[in-house]
Amino acid sequence: MQIGFFGVRGSYPCPGAAWARYGGNTACVVLTRVGEPPLLLDMGTGMVAFGAAQALDSPFRGTALVTHAHWDHIQGLPYFAPVNRPGATLDVYGPTEGGLSLNEVFDLAIAPPVFPVSWRDLSGDIVFHDVATGCFTVGGFTVWAGTVPHPGTMVGYRVEGDGAAIAYVSDHQMPAERGVVDVGVLSLCERVDLLVHDAQYTDEEFSNKPDWGHCTIDYAIEVARQASARQLAFFHHDPAHDDGVMDALAAKAVEQARERGVDAFVAMEGTSFELRS
Repeated sequence: MQIGFFGVRGSYPCPGAAWARYGGNTACVVLTRVGEPPLLLDMGTGMVAFGAAQALDSPFRGTALVTHAHWDHIQGLPYFAPVNRPGATLDVYGPTEGGLSLNEVFDLAIAPPVFPVSWRDLSGDIVFHDVATGCFTVGGFTVWAGTVPHPGTMVGYRVEGDGAAIAYVSDHQMPAERGVVDVGVLSLCERVDLLVHDAQYTDEEFSNKPDWGHCTIDYAIEVARQASARQLAFFHHDPAHDDGVMDALAAKAVEQARERGVDAFVAMEGTSFELRS
């Protein structure tokens, strides 16, 4: 199973030379297996870059697992060129919100007057699937969905394929008691080969934004430690953290993780590797 990072930022895109090395696109991680359509984790602006790399000689087939409908996780969809072609199909899984189905949420999010066209105007077929907690299959992938603390309705995903397991917890509201991790989150992350986890804030930043739905780098390490994850990818980087800031944070974060028995790295846009058990 191959994993590719196409968008690693949270909140909003941050283009420019100062963000070029770590990347400025919002959340989109792609899993691929030989002979399988791709499986996208979130549809931020990184989805656009993924789409630009797709062959156009046959209609696109793929699936997206959406954690929640905040803009930084869905804003790539209307610009995803492969689905704006006849014969293309994209299945989108995600949670309901406030009594609305996922389909209805997107009817509000991508439609006039807040966007020039509806998602329904794209040439391909987009099929929405409401996700509750539990297990389902997507092609050769086995997927578990579980609730994650965050404003609104938010799910994380555990995906298994080819004997390897990845957990994707893109946004995670850190509790006041920092040593406590939600049991549902721990269940998703337990002994995964890779945990991709929210690490948006420093301790100082979190003290000014304690209810913004995210967590510190240190808390991401704690989740990985308690879950016995084999490897941790720091993800959902704050757009205020340019490459210079990220270099400093990365060096410290990786060392902090190592001291607590966690093998960690900082997710960077444009990187990919084989995920092995």
